[in-house]
Amino acid sequence: MKFTPIYALGGLFVIGVVGAGAWLLQATNEDLAPPPVAATGPTQAAKAPVPVPAAPKDERFVIKRILPITGPIKYGEWHWDDKGVPDGPLVITVDLDARVLSIFKGGYEIGAAAVLLGTSEKPTPTGVFPIRWKDKDHYSSTYDNAPMPYTMNLTEDGVSLHGTKVEKGYASHGCIGLPDPFVAKIFAIAPVGTKVYITRGKTAKQGDSLI
Repeated sequence: MKFTPIYALGGLFVIGVVGAGAWLLQATNEDLAPPPVAATGPTQAAKAPVPVPAAPKDERFVIKRILPITGPIKYGEWHWDDKGVPDGPLVITVDLDARVLSIFKGGYEIGAAAVLLGTSEKPTPTGVFPIRWKDKDHYSSTYDNAPMPYTMNLTEDGVSLHGTKVEKGYASHGCIGLPDPFVAKIFAIAPVGTKVYITRGKTAKQGDSLI
């Protein structure tokens, strides 16, 4: 039989279609099959959340001793006892409701005193304030050059710890006023950077962390 080109092309077309069909069948059965789905439902146990352990307390700031003071501290009254207290970081706390400042060394309370605070018009702020600078013989540049001995400045607008006459009926312009002999002791041992925690009504007991 004579070879005709159109028959040859037709034959090639048939072979190509058959080959493509075979490939599609194979791809459908293998390569194009959907991926397996993970089993779900009651047969798969849910993983319980792993509890995150609490960070350990820094023992340098854990309260180890509270001064044995009987009754509320009166205006002008202060207490100091650092005998036998080991070296450690200083932390100063102020409770605006109790009107009391305490200083701790390595977690041991070594001093406490009643303080003068600001008025409702010029309140003492709450927060954490590091001592920014110190001046033993400071005078106010805002309030008639008033003496502010043993100033330890806390804020840019002038709130500070400083010495003054602490008496009932008096108030400050936002500063924390302390009896001169008491604040002199703090001034002598508290370096710039010492943190002052000013809170309202927050109490702490032995075993609590100061920070």
